[in-house]
Amino acid sequence: MTSDLKYLRHNDGTQVQNIGLGTFASVEGDCEKAVLHAIDVGYRHIDTAYFYGNEGEVGAAVRKKIDEGVIKREDIFITTKLWCNFHEPERVEYACRKTLANIGLDYVDLYLIHWPFSYAYRGDNEMIPTDANGEVELVDIDYVDTWRAMEKLVELGLTKSIGVSNFNADQLTRLLANCKIKPIHNQIEVHPGLNQKNLIELCKKNDIVVTGFSPLGRHNAEKRTPAFMYDGKVQAIGDKYNKSIAQVLIRYLIELGTVPLPKSSNPKRIEENFNVFDFKLDARDHAILDSYHGGERVAHARQAIKSKYYPFQHYSACF
Repeated sequence: MTSDLKYLRHNDGTQVQNIGLGTFASVEGDCEKAVLHAIDVGYRHIDTAYFYGNEGEVGAAVRKKIDEGVIKREDIFITTKLWCNFHEPERVEYACRKTLANIGLDYVDLYLIHWPFSYAYRGDNEMIPTDANGEVELVDIDYVDTWRAMEKLVELGLTKSIGVSNFNADQLTRLLANCKIKPIHNQIEVHPGLNQKNLIELCKKNDIVVTGFSPLGRHNAEKRTPAFMYDGKVQAIGDKYNKSIAQVLIRYLIELGTVPLPKSSNPKRIEENFNVFDFKLDARDHAILDSYHGGERVAHARQAIKSKYYPFQHYSACF
């Protein structure tokens, strides 16, 4: 079967590979090693964030592969994100320039608003500020105002494109009605337990690419959860194609019309996760995987639940 590894064209004319390496919780040298290996394997799409604390490692790996002649800067698509304590419009450019200094490059390919809600600014590194009572300090900043500052970053050449992450259907629709530059991506949690089909369809209708994080859910070997990671029916799908359960799940996201972002620091798994373009799931496979959809999330961000911009208040707006 011919490989369907490909590049997707965005609404602004830029392109991205239809799989990416996730780097959440990958630090202390593991991230740099993972990115180095991923580039050698063939990944040309790397996802990071200021909040992850590993932008420097991503940048070091990318620069090293550029210096080695393995890639050119224009060959690699780097996504990073504006954290919630920088949402005041006057802080957005500062935050982006700080990220570029971390990464050590002149521009990033995509800069996302990480979440639609905002935290009080208590210094660059106080990611989730709390008050004397231990309550998270939320502030009321309209993400539309933040977006207008994001648009200026494109004009300044600090990022090629801009987008959002963890925005629900209502928030995305409102943003589209109030923007000059249309978001190219909405990065959301997607896996069989949370297949997000309605939100994916909305994004497709508006020519917005969906990147899917946590494609394997969150493992708990003791509890044998999520169910789709341990169910013999999913293992049978893998056996049918001589693929692992992880490969089946990543393939599922691709066929849902998303760009999956599997995260790993293990060289063999990085290679395995990339090897998903030589098979296709059939309708019965999809029916089995769809049956696990129950709305269970890995990323809840419950600390921000009191914000009026918290994206998961209403079930109908999330799916």
